[in-house]
Amino acid sequence: MTDPKPRIALIPGDPSGIGPELIAKLLNEEGVKDAADIVLIGDGHVWRQGAAQAGLDIDLVQIDEDAIPTQQGLAWLPMETIAPEDVKIAEVTVAGGTCSLRCLDKALDLAMAGKVDGILFGPFNKAALTSAGLNAEDEHRYIARYIGFTGYHSEINVLGDLMTTRVTSHIGLKEVAGKITTQAVEQAIGLAEDTCRRAGNARPHIAVAALNPHAGDNGKFGREEIDVLKPVIDAAQAQQKNVTGPWPSDTVFLKAQRGEVDAVVTMYHDQGQIAIKLMGFDRGVTVAGGLPIPVATPAHGTAFDIAGQNKANVGATLQAFNLLVRMARNHRASRAAA
Repeated sequence: MTDPKPRIALIPGDPSGIGPELIAKLLNEEGVKDAADIVLIGDGHVWRQGAAQAGLDIDLVQIDEDAIPTQQGLAWLPMETIAPEDVKIAEVTVAGGTCSLRCLDKALDLAMAGKVDGILFGPFNKAALTSAGLNAEDEHRYIARYIGFTGYHSEINVLGDLMTTRVTSHIGLKEVAGKITTQAVEQAIGLAEDTCRRAGNARPHIAVAALNPHAGDNGKFGREEIDVLKPVIDAAQAQQKNVTGPWPSDTVFLKAQRGEVDAVVTMYHDQGQIAIKLMGFDRGVTVAGGLPIPVATPAHGTAFDIAGQNKANVGATLQAFNLLVRMARNHRASRAAA
């Protein structure tokens, strides 16, 4: 007996950006509708706008929320979050941010109720979200707060089969060294390992990047590798975990590029982001790692400079969908076994 298809909620992201166009293109990609049962959440005119921008058809078959658990194929759960005249292409607006948050809230409600197995969202605009009342560092923190999740979580960046996460994120460089603690590194490694497993990799090889040049050069350039990173890695290996390092950060991504590792744990934001975006900007995916429900999005932004021009590349959105399908299938199976 084959596993049942997962059910995925798709929301458009900011209606002023390329999200609606990307979702229309995604739905017209070969195999997408066969891989999962899909629920479009949002305003009908936003979805039709995306289809018109892409020059493609989109089939809006309306469904009631109570019917979602048995729905098959492609369906549309209508919402009224933004008036057509309030959609301003390539502009940051409160209305656009409100639309984004309300669609996200509905998708989270459905996921927490077990009516969908995962959520894919088009790119959000953080300025619009903030103007609409985000009141959080980013959408990942907003999601955790909305669903009442208090455990450790952080964004995971994915490129093909490679995942990256980081010990510190949106802080100034002068603060980074003080945040490289045993607990923080352990949590980042654990998050990378757990997310790889959710995607179907039972024993991932996780490489830990060093903080300092030449991995500290035996303490010459700093002791974080000696005092924190090496002991954490040794302890993980003693538990039979496939964790190695600390590797110099100017070479660890060469190992990743050669396919020698499944995940890289970096120490700060740009240490990993520069490498991953150079390796494949149009294919990058962001996963809300650590949350109890699978959530993914393309790693790029709303691209106001090309919004409405049918220039958006669907590559990263397709990669996000394919990864989310794998994670949602495992999530569905784990719920069924509980």
